[in-house]
Amino acid sequence: MASYKETEAWKEADLAEDRSFRPTRAPGSRRKAPFYKVLQGMPIAVDAFRYGTIPGVTAYFLTHAHSDHYTNLASNWKSGPIYCSGDTASLMIHMLSVDPKWVHPLPMDVPTIVPDSGGVTVTLIEANHCPGSCLFLFEGPQTVHAGDSAFKSPFVGSGKTFRYLHCGDFRASPYHVMHPAVRGKQIDHVYLDTTYLDPKYTFPPQPLVISACAELARRIVSGEWIGAPDTNGKRNSTMDAWVIPPDKADDIIMKQPKDRMLVVVGICADCILLAQLFLAIAQALNTKIYCNAHKAAILRCQSDTELHALLTEDPSDAGVHVVPLNMIVSDKLKAYVQRFKGTYSRVVGFRPTGWTYTPPSGSDLSPSILSIISRGQSRSFTHADLRPMQKSTFAVQMYGVPYSEHSSFFELTCFAMSCDWVKMIATVNVGNERSRAKMAKWVECWEIDRKRNREVIVRPRAADYW
Repeated sequence: MASYKETEAWKEADLAEDRSFRPTRAPGSRRKAPFYKVLQGMPIAVDAFRYGTIPGVTAYFLTHAHSDHYTNLASNWKSGPIYCSGDTASLMIHMLSVDPKWVHPLPMDVPTIVPDSGGVTVTLIEANHCPGSCLFLFEGPQTVHAGDSAFKSPFVGSGKTFRYLHCGDFRASPYHVMHPAVRGKQIDHVYLDTTYLDPKYTFPPQPLVISACAELARRIVSGEWIGAPDTNGKRNSTMDAWVIPPDKADDIIMKQPKDRMLVVVGICADCILLAQLFLAIAQALNTKIYCNAHKAAILRCQSDTELHALLTEDPSDAGVHVVPLNMIVSDKLKAYVQRFKGTYSRVVGFRPTGWTYTPPSGSDLSPSILSIISRGQSRSFTHADLRPMQKSTFAVQMYGVPYSEHSSFFELTCFAMSCDWVKMIATVNVGNERSRAKMAKWVECWEIDRKRNREVIVRPRAADYW
């Protein structure tokens, strides 16, 4: 799409996403789908359920089971077949009572022909976001002008093969660019999760954060020192004063046989998030996981036997509890642990969210691509980097965790510099021209650097992070 047409298409999309518009049951009164919700030249829509029956679309795809992606999908859905992963299919049927006749789970990592698509195949790739989430790699010809956009493709009917990678929400990793379906192929359009396409979002790699939280929980519960001595032999009194030193643990435990620590992990409303985090903590503590019956039923829709084995309906039998994110404040945690008086007397809460992260003072918010990569790869993260939140005490400890299951700015840069693409299409934070312009500048920077260094692939630090 030429730059002028692209600008006009975004203006059209702005009108389509007008928040003041309220669709009615009258004929033709439906919200129009913006161009980035329907694949160019293909009868395929992705995460576009809020737009109802879209003209020309014969296949509706769902990247994952988060409410902002399945908005308006309900038991009365009848606009067409829904394609997704097996775990997401189970969740849609369980949570939304969607008629199973519309839900078509697809295998992971295997090219599958999309029915009534004119010969398009799709490959599902693990998104590294939440259980069941996936990227879709579509490959095939452009055969139809589907959707509501007035801007049509000149390649419909040409027979040329196009490749579109739709990322939905994802946490970019080396796995994605090295996947056999992606590696060595040129991607015409990447529909990119741009939640954190801003240099201020530079939180650590997810695997390091998960490991750090699990190790911190283990040390606190077991009574080990948290921090190593500094150069003068002194310890971090702020943190270590809350831990029972190993040499005194026996005496204290003899006096307080019920002085047990409960670990609480806060999660947002979309409770399938963060499963990797609380599962890792539970495994480090060798304990069960408790959450309410509603959340447990949703978690059991996932094909994760390790998680299933650790879930329990008895809160007293679990050293890790999963609660709403807004519970991770001192007064609520104090009241929560009081409910289990006689079983637990202390509590440590983890509050994971990427939105609370702020860059260190003096951070360069206009770095070069090279410095983005070098700085990102020089950062480490361990349990010692987790700091107690305000109002934490010996009995009620709280830790803010710089955690997100969306790609950080650094990870987006590594992803963009490590795969072959023609155009990036933002799918998040696209509601105003100023936001789009800021993101477009970074996409342009990636494109310029890639042209200078055609063989650039960012060397991974591990198989699952850069």
